[in-house]
Amino acid sequence: MDSYSPAEVTARTGFSIDTLRYYERIGLLHEVGRTAGGRRRFTDQDLEFLRLLRCLRDTEMPIAEMLRFVALLREGEDTRAERLAVLREHEERVEDQIGRLRGHQEHIRMKIAFYRTAVEREDLASV
Repeated sequence: MDSYSPAEVTARTGFSIDTLRYYERIGLLHEVGRTAGGRRRFTDQDLEFLRLLRCLRDTEMPIAEMLRFVALLREGEDTRAERLAVLREHEERVEDQIGRLRGHQEHIRMKIAFYRTAVEREDLASV
């Protein structure tokens, strides 16, 4: 099994070292293994878990909801249905967010078309 330094983990996950420490302190991330010298060493399994956390954060899952999900994970296989429910609820919020973003994108596209037309008219007027 490979192990990774905090710097390597930040490069692979996009989380800052401070965020990793915070996640460990609040219990979102289990206590990370350490070298004999006391330096944190992350495993492949830690990286996979952090990728999941990255996905949840990037899709704006609140920390409290992430803590709930992680607590269910740690309780074992009997919580699969509850974990599924948490993820389904989050997926609905993500779908709503995507819809709002598509609406904003359409508005931006309309503005681009407006300004493109205005710029083209200016170019024609100067000829």
